Amino acid sequence: MNYEKLEKQLKKKMDDDRYTHTLGVAYTSACLAMRYGYSHEKAYLAGLLHDCAKCIDNNKKLELCEKNHIEVNDVEKENPFLLHAKLGSFLAKAKYEIDDEEILSAIRWHTTGHPEMTMLEKIVFVADYIEPNRKKQPNLDEVRALCFQDLDKGVKKILSDTLDYLHSKKDPIDEMTQQTYDYYNQ
Repeated sequence: MNYEKLEKQLKKKMDDDRYTHTLGVAYTSACLAMRYGYSHEKAYLAGLLHDCAKCIDNNKKLELCEKNHIEVNDVEKENPFLLHAKLGSFLAKAKYEIDDEEILSAIRWHTTGHPEMTMLEKIVFVADYIEPNRKKQPNLDEVRALCFQDLDKGVKKILSDTLDYLHSKKDPIDEMTQQTYDYYNQ
């Protein structure tokens, strides 16, 4: 895989802040992978592509999902920005020629997680939240440290903080986020 070429392609498709975030997630994914004995190359690639559909216009996201038979639930219809993970997984395969199902799945689930996540899915899910350019989340330094000490505890803390935030804002909650929290909170 030519990472430099892929990075240049992504830079053309993203605004500066999204691209900076993307690189942060890729590097953080690679660091977490090394910490937990996973392939840092696969983690870097999944992190690099995790938001490849994020900067697509919301109406275009809906169109692309319909055209490519990607299931869209009611919450996603009302909030199409949530579709970037599903659509990103599709584009990673169709446009960026990624055929590794583990990488595609990590991209697919990086926003909501799901019960029984693989190591790579947890790594990208966590990296998206703790990458160095993130500043707004509460207790971020403690969450970062926790994620490098115990990945499952980090996943649980991120899910808890995410649900608290969404409830406080009265934002819609994808039911998979709640199911994932319930699973890791057992």
